[in-house]
Amino acid sequence: MSGQDWLDKDFYAVLGVSKDASAQEIKKAYRTQAKKYHPDRHPDDPRAEEKFKEIGEAYSVLNDEEQRRQYDAIRAMGSGGARFSAGQGGPGGAGFEDIFSSMFGGAPTGGGRTGYSGAGAGSPDLDDLLKMFGGQGGGFGGGSPAGFQPGPPSKGADLSARTRISFRDAALGAEIRLTVDGRPLTTRVPAGVHDGQKIRLRGKGRPGPGGAPAGDLLLTLEVEEHPVWSADGADLRLTVPISFDEAVLGTTLAVPLLEGGSVSVKVPPGTPSGRTLRVRGKGLATRRATGDLLVTVNVAVPTHVEGRARKAVEELREALAGEDPRAGLAEAAAR
Repeated sequence: MSGQDWLDKDFYAVLGVSKDASAQEIKKAYRTQAKKYHPDRHPDDPRAEEKFKEIGEAYSVLNDEEQRRQYDAIRAMGSGGARFSAGQGGPGGAGFEDIFSSMFGGAPTGGGRTGYSGAGAGSPDLDDLLKMFGGQGGGFGGGSPAGFQPGPPSKGADLSARTRISFRDAALGAEIRLTVDGRPLTTRVPAGVHDGQKIRLRGKGRPGPGGAPAGDLLLTLEVEEHPVWSADGADLRLTVPISFDEAVLGTTLAVPLLEGGSVSVKVPPGTPSGRTLRVRGKGLATRRATGDLLVTVNVAVPTHVEGRARKAVEELREALAGEDPRAGLAEAAAR
């Protein structure tokens, strides 16, 4: 995306937030808009798909502090927030045309409000103007600053993108395909990544001019929630229901593993609901470490007990009449 593209697009309006919106407000607006226009909700609707892309583009810029600062500066220049005297006006001050004339041998084209790009010879576009002041252009701030003297071709611009992956792919690692800057890209996500994590892909940004190295791609991951599994660093968590008699008498559970198969977990007699049992080495295998599997047991209480089962429970209550599970609660609460 060029600087001129940033000048022409109002990302705040796309997300429906004000220009002084906080990062949290921007993130909330993005999630609302992305959910509303997600292609899954509007199959075969090119307008919804285009809107979804615009929302992602706007968020990738406004969610990055440095890119947002550059974007605001460019928009301010284009809307007159940073004005130059345009000609004779202003005592003792050189006009915008005078500045361009001294640097490039000519004034910018167009009448009325001063433009930042033109078809006439000697009229730099907005990216050239950014490079004059040490910026890369392209709106992403990557690469080496371009000076006035000819030199080696600068590195291509860095790009930002977002992609959504499943919990399983995030946990185990997977090859993903996406489109960035109009180009298809295949890359591998390492095992153990988490929601919101940013991955820098070297050389996957915008190609450099004149055969110079390409910039980098900063890829932000959105990890979907799983109905059973959750990650706690490198540890994996899941909750397993057990019956009342299993909790009282103890048992051995066959607990599923994320990568397939199962592992045996021993539940000691008298295990209360909510206790977490640890299985070492069965968590996420990342580059830094291998985590554990944390199994939380939840005692399932039957909702309908009749006949022999009800009689057995009543007999159990009579047998345990002398035990008070709430003993000491009132004293502890009064401390």
